[in-house]
Amino acid sequence: MTLTPALGTPATAVIVTGGASGIGLASARAIAAVGRAVALFDINASLAEAEAARIADEFGVAAAGVGIDLRDLDGFAPAIDASRDALGPIGGLVHAAGIVDTGSLAGITVESWDAGINTHLRALAFLVQQLYGDFAANPGSAVVAIASINATLGNAVNPVYSAAKGGMLSLVRSLADRLAQDGIRINSVSPGQILTPMTKPAIDHLPDGFFEKRILLGRIGEPEEIGRVVRFLLSSEASYITAAELVVDGGNISSQRG
Repeated sequence: MTLTPALGTPATAVIVTGGASGIGLASARAIAAVGRAVALFDINASLAEAEAARIADEFGVAAAGVGIDLRDLDGFAPAIDASRDALGPIGGLVHAAGIVDTGSLAGITVESWDAGINTHLRALAFLVQQLYGDFAANPGSAVVAIASINATLGNAVNPVYSAAKGGMLSLVRSLADRLAQDGIRINSVSPGQILTPMTKPAIDHLPDGFFEKRILLGRIGEPEEIGRVVRFLLSSEASYITAAELVVDGGNISSQRG
């Protein structure tokens, strides 16, 4: 087998949920940087369109911003159709969209439970279901689900988020068995503390060094450090990796620091 770098292969388009900010945007930019077209799915349609235009201008690839609420399954087919029409064959999915609850056990409501589970876990299942035909038709297709170290560590503050991310790890392993029948790969990435719009309020609220003291590398991660891992997993460079969880946390889970 050749050792020629292949981060840009296959050359099919990639859908990125939560693509207008944070890890989703960093992933979309990393993918576009190696020449692949990207569709940015986001609940903020205007921001998705603006970021897609910036990506197209900076990297010279086709990019589309698509407004969608992942809690509404009826919006999936039109969004996928719009992406295919704008970008051509689709051979990748990054499910990075997310919301976080902060009310601990006492704060769980039916609404917060449904919102968290439906955004993270249910959306992954139904997006893969609806994109299966595209993936099977395009060799080298792959899916990356953005989970979290909370799926392993747990967190009293956000039980819905932690449960949804844990479910994503199990769902990825189940889907990997089915998708492999058509040569489609699916993996998860579990970030640690990454400086994104979702985590910044907590980082700003807590004392300096609160998270860093438990991280072996001694710092908060950057979204681009997740985006590069996502790009690798989508590419032919990762052709023999499926059903895997890649933890990208600077050495948080393994740390015994207090």
